[in-house]
Amino acid sequence: MNDTTEQYDAIIIGAGFGGLYALHHLRDNMGLNVRAFDGAGGVGGTWWYNRYPGARVDAPSSPFYAYTFSQELVDEWEWKETQTPQAAVLAYLQHFAERTDLLKDIQFETWVSDARYNEASQRWTISTDKGEHASTQFLVCAVGALFVANMPDYPGINDFTGECYHTGRWPHEEVSFAGKRVGVIGTGSSGIQSIPEIAKQAEHVTVFQRTPQYSLPARNRPLSKEELKSYREDWENLRASMRHRGGWPFSTQRRRATDYTPEQRHAIYEELWEQGGIHLSINSFTGVLTDKALNEEVGEFVRGKIREIVQDPGTAAKLMPNYYFGTKRLILDNGYFETYNRDNVSLVDLREDPIEAFTASSIKAKHGEHPIDMLVLATGFDAVSGSMLNLNPQGRDGVTLQQKWADRFDNYLGTTIAGFPNLFMIHGPGAPGVFFTMPLGGELTTAWISECIRHVREAGLGAMEAQPEAEASWDEEINAIANGTLYPLADSWYMGANIPGKPRQFLGHLRGSQYFDRLNEVAEQGYEGFKFEAASG
Repeated sequence: MNDTTEQYDAIIIGAGFGGLYALHHLRDNMGLNVRAFDGAGGVGGTWWYNRYPGARVDAPSSPFYAYTFSQELVDEWEWKETQTPQAAVLAYLQHFAERTDLLKDIQFETWVSDARYNEASQRWTISTDKGEHASTQFLVCAVGALFVANMPDYPGINDFTGECYHTGRWPHEEVSFAGKRVGVIGTGSSGIQSIPEIAKQAEHVTVFQRTPQYSLPARNRPLSKEELKSYREDWENLRASMRHRGGWPFSTQRRRATDYTPEQRHAIYEELWEQGGIHLSINSFTGVLTDKALNEEVGEFVRGKIREIVQDPGTAAKLMPNYYFGTKRLILDNGYFETYNRDNVSLVDLREDPIEAFTASSIKAKHGEHPIDMLVLATGFDAVSGSMLNLNPQGRDGVTLQQKWADRFDNYLGTTIAGFPNLFMIHGPGAPGVFFTMPLGGELTTAWISECIRHVREAGLGAMEAQPEAEASWDEEINAIANGTLYPLADSWYMGANIPGKPRQFLGHLRGSQYFDRLNEVAEQGYEGFKFEAASG
């Protein structure tokens, strides 16, 4: 037990993309005394834990899923593939941490077990699982949007005695599938990425599908030196494009579906399918995520592709999504549907054949028993809000975040919470998060947070705090944007639908560029929606 309370200007929780940049910016650009804490054994955040076979960035990737602020950093890092693998992301973050000398100010293998706001001192005190305490004026929570693993509660699951791994907590040592019967529960991003890789080694893979997915071919390939050179030479323009085009670095088509015949539209879909990535969603026609008829046409095109690829009609039928295209997280795959043509892969549709029990060596479904030696849980995360609730800071009047967020994830601007002064979130509920390029989003959010901190310190103030009426207005703004789309019509983790008992609420801001404009607007208008307190003492 350490009774000494270390004093800091700012404490950061998390050492992933957002936390590392926040440490660099607040320490090196603002000159603050900063300390970061992370429960992992090294940098990376989500990328430290997600080491499952086939783990890759499933968004616009090399070299854009990376920090954008430094031309030198862009020029010196050699990306190898268009779809960055986990190991390369982790190596890049380690390089960044070493290059900027961040490691000396990060305490790893240390969980923040308690965070409390002291109204008299206007400071946060954090406690760790090591028995340490630290005090800070500003608490920056970079705890990750996809971090808290969702562990399914199937009857008797703890009776299974074989190997069991969650994709979000994958072991650092090698896992061998050779000669094993593997059961995989879940076909979200981690399931779709890992199943083809597991099937290459395992004796048999039984996929237990909870929801069929619209997955698009990634078309991963080596990134040529010529491409990388051209990106580096045009970096400032590409960075500006990402900032103003919702995180996407290139110009997009603004075609109207009504200007084309059905045959012409189908030809465009074919072209974009062959191109790969998320082009089918963003580069086909305007209105794909707002127009039900157009969305159904694109969805049927993808279902047609699944029928073409999967040789067994019965298996293909089980793989058919029946919700609006793109309203669950779009996934990029490398041979996922083709995997079902292998003799050692079978599919169980849990909608028709639900899991009823586990034994020491099998899964019993309604229509049959499936012997397995290994269980892989690709069951996702308590997304966006889960990490903050796991931290559960205590704000004014001893109110915890779990109490505050019992019914809704109320916040202002996706970064601040009424009743929790001087606390800031990166990629919190109501922020663009996964709907934007997350490294750039973290940079832009941190820049805004730093200006809030500068404003408080230079004005000699003690605290700034979002107001409840501002939270209510922000909630209306988020919902107005989301309700103008088809997103809320799907039972997705965007809506909290994957976690039993979780409040149903759309968790992200769909217009990333507009969001960062709003942050700047609030600052320029004197931080409308915030209350400031004079410094105590």
